[in-house]
Amino acid sequence: MHPAPHLTTAELEAGLEEIRSSPRQEGTLALIVRRPATDRRELLQEGYLDLEVGLVGDNWLERGSSRTADGSAHPDMQLTIMNVRSIALVAQDKSRWPLAGDQLFVDLDLSENNLPPGSQLAIGNAVVEVTALPHTGCHKFQARFGTDALKFVNSPTGRALHLRGINARVLQPGTIRPGDRVHKL
Repeated sequence: MHPAPHLTTAELEAGLEEIRSSPRQEGTLALIVRRPATDRRELLQEGYLDLEVGLVGDNWLERGSSRTADGSAHPDMQLTIMNVRSIALVAQDKSRWPLAGDQLFVDLDLSENNLPPGSQLAIGNAVVEVTALPHTGCHKFQARFGTDALKFVNSPTGRALHLRGINARVLQPGTIRPGDRVHKL
């Protein structure tokens, strides 16, 4: 993955119309990224979403969370899902998408208005539920995509559109593949 120039706030804001035009009811799964270890990424042609471990082979369960009292994995952060139009704008090159750290990249409107917490998505033959915990940009996101990108995704507009993505948990296990339909239930 080669470095790309970081966009300015004005350049990022110019891409909002494209992000807002994402499909609202039905879209597609563009990319599955498994994180077998910290800062490692594997692109999958097929993944399995499991009730207990999330994306099989991902380190979500082992990594744990600073958002739980005992440091265990947070059940409402089992999966992270990001809009492809948002990551395409921020990353500038598809080879850099996995750097965001999300597992699923979809062409679907992930905004608060379209997918509030409790919303369900069918992906392949699996079903996931959007959780209430916000998914926000952090220091790693800033290092990889720039300070303006971090401010952009964490701005009031960025949060309302969920430009940094959403957290979800598996409701129905199943196999998923890039190109699968993602349908709001």
